[in-house]
Amino acid sequence: MTLTEKILARAAGKSSVQAGDNIWVNTDVLMTHDVCGPGTIGVFKREFGKNAKVWDRQKVVIIPDHYIFTADSLSNRNVDILRAFAQEQQLPYFFDVIDDPNGLWKFDTTKGLLKKQYGANYAGVCHAALPAKGHIRPGEVLFGTDSHTCMAGAFNQFATGIGNTDAGFVMGTGKLLIKVPETMHFRIEGKLQPGVMAKDVILHCIGEIGFDGATYRAMQFDGPGVASLSMDDRMTIANMAIEAGGKNGIFEFDSRTQEYVENRTRLNGTKTAFTPAEVDRDQKFVYETVINLDQLEPTVACHPDPGQRKKAKELGDVKLDRAYVGSCTGGKTSDFVEFARVLRGRHVTIDTFGVPATPEIVHDLQTTRWGDQTIWQILETAGVRMTENAGCAACLGGPVDTFGRMNLPGLKCISATNRNFPGRMGHKESQVFLASPATVAASAITGWITDPREYVAN
Repeated sequence: MTLTEKILARAAGKSSVQAGDNIWVNTDVLMTHDVCGPGTIGVFKREFGKNAKVWDRQKVVIIPDHYIFTADSLSNRNVDILRAFAQEQQLPYFFDVIDDPNGLWKFDTTKGLLKKQYGANYAGVCHAALPAKGHIRPGEVLFGTDSHTCMAGAFNQFATGIGNTDAGFVMGTGKLLIKVPETMHFRIEGKLQPGVMAKDVILHCIGEIGFDGATYRAMQFDGPGVASLSMDDRMTIANMAIEAGGKNGIFEFDSRTQEYVENRTRLNGTKTAFTPAEVDRDQKFVYETVINLDQLEPTVACHPDPGQRKKAKELGDVKLDRAYVGSCTGGKTSDFVEFARVLRGRHVTIDTFGVPATPEIVHDLQTTRWGDQTIWQILETAGVRMTENAGCAACLGGPVDTFGRMNLPGLKCISATNRNFPGRMGHKESQVFLASPATVAASAITGWITDPREYVAN
């Protein structure tokens, strides 16, 4: 069996399954956030009763992160709905924006968008927060009310996005009926070269198969080259499986996975036991290809979808208005380090925004020194507008006062985020070009799409 089939068979209590089987699986973790959480709660109460209890308090994780730092009253109210539900159900894993359990969330516009406005328990972007807070374990099943839930596949987990109706059912029963997906095999060999990042890997893959090439399929990444990829790299790749239509993305288990998960579960006091899915010699794939990391170049996904792949060096005639680094895909510590590597000692020429994914990453950037400056200071000195308010921000557009949102028609933005359909980051007539943090940095310097290898020494 493939990695996905192994995990699903175990979750269904079966010795084996194959692609196309319809099976009931047991859920290890259900995650929801402020955009879909209120709807999920509504479905749960409608179907199971106003006084119903969730199937397992320890397995429901609620992380407000999408439309948080905005004065929009309806967005603020969504967080309050989540808080009330968490109190009613006595949920231990609700990562609130504010410290007062009896308070109401309201964004203070007088403080501006740059200085932090969250409490001690706020966790930031759900997909980055889940593993950081110890809720991701190899071999388990994660359902989340967000399409990029597949990012947890980096940790050898079956993780996929579901709708509010399915999530409401899981909330009440802990089970879900799913069809076992076919698996596409991406064997990774070699090692990334200077100026090339994990984002280039997944943009290359999507460009090969198209933005619908993995529709309802698992994308399995394994091979000798995986050992050279950090957990951050793997998260970036798994996160964008959905951008090819994938049901999930999944990596093989190794010592790096084990070290990260054991560290985070112990640190947060969450369940430490897990059983990873190991790679079988005999597996059936619907598609197979080899990705040689040594041969990859900085890659860009052009408007209007992630499958519009071109090499950065071929797009030097594209003039930009904005650059953006952030989100679950591009807002990790390592993403900002590579962003800073290119920008150090230089200055941007276009509006450039930086949004760390979690408060922990904000702390990393503000305390890690590179010479006589912190990473944060290097970026601010280069002219980047950095916000301490970790979250999704303009990745999903959001209300008009969202930090970094494109509110005018015709704007062109190069972004380290994960999706570029029309209107994704704001105005429906704006354009988004997806790229690695290194490519975003080089392009922010010139104002045109630029190959970062011009600025990175071998």
